[in-house]
Amino acid sequence: MPNPNEKYSPKLCNDDLAPTRNQNWNWYNIFSFWMSDVHSMGGYVVAASFFTLGLASWQVLICLLAGICIVQLCANLVAKPSQMTGVPYAVICRQAFGVFGANIPAVIRGLIAFAWYGIQTYLAANALMLVLLKFFPALMPLTLPHWLGLSALGWLCFGIMWILQAMVFWHGMNAIKRFIDVAGPAVYVVMLALAGWIVYKTGLENISFTLASKSLSAQEQGWQMLTATALVVSYFSGPLLNFGDFSRYGKSMQEIRRGNRWGLPFNFLLFSLVTVVIVSGTQSLFGQMITDPIETVTRVGNSVAVAIGLLTMITATIGINIVANFVSPAFDFSNCAPQKISFRTGGMIAAVGSVLLTPWNLFQSPELIHYTLDVLGAFIGPLFGILVVDFYLIKRGQIHVDDLFNATPNGRYWYHNGFNPKAILALLPSVAVGLAIGFTPSLHEVANFSWFIGVLLGGGCYRYIARHEYAANQTVMFGKVEMSKE
Repeated sequence: MPNPNEKYSPKLCNDDLAPTRNQNWNWYNIFSFWMSDVHSMGGYVVAASFFTLGLASWQVLICLLAGICIVQLCANLVAKPSQMTGVPYAVICRQAFGVFGANIPAVIRGLIAFAWYGIQTYLAANALMLVLLKFFPALMPLTLPHWLGLSALGWLCFGIMWILQAMVFWHGMNAIKRFIDVAGPAVYVVMLALAGWIVYKTGLENISFTLASKSLSAQEQGWQMLTATALVVSYFSGPLLNFGDFSRYGKSMQEIRRGNRWGLPFNFLLFSLVTVVIVSGTQSLFGQMITDPIETVTRVGNSVAVAIGLLTMITATIGINIVANFVSPAFDFSNCAPQKISFRTGGMIAAVGSVLLTPWNLFQSPELIHYTLDVLGAFIGPLFGILVVDFYLIKRGQIHVDDLFNATPNGRYWYHNGFNPKAILALLPSVAVGLAIGFTPSLHEVANFSWFIGVLLGGGCYRYIARHEYAANQTVMFGKVEMSKE
């Protein structure tokens, strides 16, 4: 049987990057993808934190809805080119940045995943350590000696979580799909059970949906609402950027939109409400507000319930880590050298790199985490803006798939030696402005909007620089894809 990818340049193609012929993901698979992304320890803390800003419940609800609807809209936008062509995010970037220039956004996204993969693995390892100490108190001495900032038991738990995630990833996208189909719903079971236990112990009258006593002026309320909305989008900005890595497997855009609709507004709001019931209940039950789900679970009296709860939290964290921080660098690094770096090798590069960063030290510095989030938005915003403006405005929704894998000057996306100077020129100042805002103390509050600023600057600069190409494409039929899938 002839290989349909034979005509593609080996410098740009391997079996993982080539257009997939297996677009079999339905709306539930996309829904599960977002469930795995939302149902994590990070998602829990973010959702709980919005109710501590001093806003009324209805105001928080508006912020959550507004933020998550922006995420839903952006997810639909970034999903379309990959679903049309069956190629991942890194390959789609070749249309805007050039066949070799696409390595710039690919490497940026891959390196960002390094740090977050390690941090999420550390969080899951911490939960596993609590389970072991609950059932085997004799292990306590192993928590005292430290090497590179982590105890012997910490290293053991981190190693176990590292291997478990690698095993799921090593079996490919089908195994990942099956895993996230189970991981997200499992967390709901535990969260609802925990919420039920909290309500049973405290009584429904002691559950408050406004978790702060401070009063704000109308102007302060407005600013807090805008900030909360921006934080929702920023939290999802990483998986949002490389959502094409998953939408490429979608049966149709209709299925993807349906999955996004149920997986984002509906799912996120329900998860947030359950989170607030639990956090509010801890105030009445333990005399203090606990926003760390691990600590809440450990305070449940029943040891078996604690073990089940923590193991489910671990499962959820593995789910988001694979979805957000394993699959993305796997495709991104493979894009740099397709014949030398496979999907598996790319993922393992990220996994090994995450250990070398010693993420437990990174996570222990709140100031460093704050700067990491700001840097994340400063890079991801412009990349998203350029990608969307290029596809929808400049190229008028047209993609020539064969040219995405053409490493000769005859290819449409060769530009100048494989790089598109216009996209790079738009990216550099946009990122620089975002970083300047993030590292200027007086602009601390503005830094929460770094993703939005990056999208507007990146997309706006690129639209201006590529204005002549935009004018030339005005007569082209929108949404046309030229590819050979036979």
